[in-house]
Amino acid sequence: MENTSTTLTMTRRFDVTAEKVFDAWLNPEMMKKWFFTMEPTNKVTKNDPRVGGSWEIVDHREGKDYRAIGEYIEVDPPSKLVFTFKMPQFSDMEDRISVEIKPVENGCEMTFTQIIVIPHEEGWTEGDIEKAHNEYSSQTEQGWYYMFLGLKQLVETGKVKYPS
Repeated sequence: MENTSTTLTMTRRFDVTAEKVFDAWLNPEMMKKWFFTMEPTNKVTKNDPRVGGSWEIVDHREGKDYRAIGEYIEVDPPSKLVFTFKMPQFSDMEDRISVEIKPVENGCEMTFTQIIVIPHEEGWTEGDIEKAHNEYSSQTEQGWYYMFLGLKQLVETGKVKYPS
């Protein structure tokens, strides 16, 4: 099996300081409200936000635990985070995520980039590989879209409205 990768980049604007958004990425009490989990379903939120430190989230949905883990590569408050991401129950593959936050008028802008590792089977055609790239990118973007809605609510209002 070979692997390839695709890059997903998303930009979001927040009506709060860069420090507040940066803190939401690192503070375990904030992370458990939006980062790969929701507070009502969160079982574990651990974070050691330093170069070489690790993070872990365990979310419990529909009778199953979903574990996301990673390691910090770069931590430069309040402007940049680079870390790895993987979900060991699904794969040994590890994505790389970069979060850059810069002040703008009346708030900040966050640019999120994920290098998504995509497995493909031997014998796949270029069309099969392209389809896998599109599916992984689309599904990943949809997941982050909802997480970033929660992040925006959290940093701007102090709480997240979860779907019923």
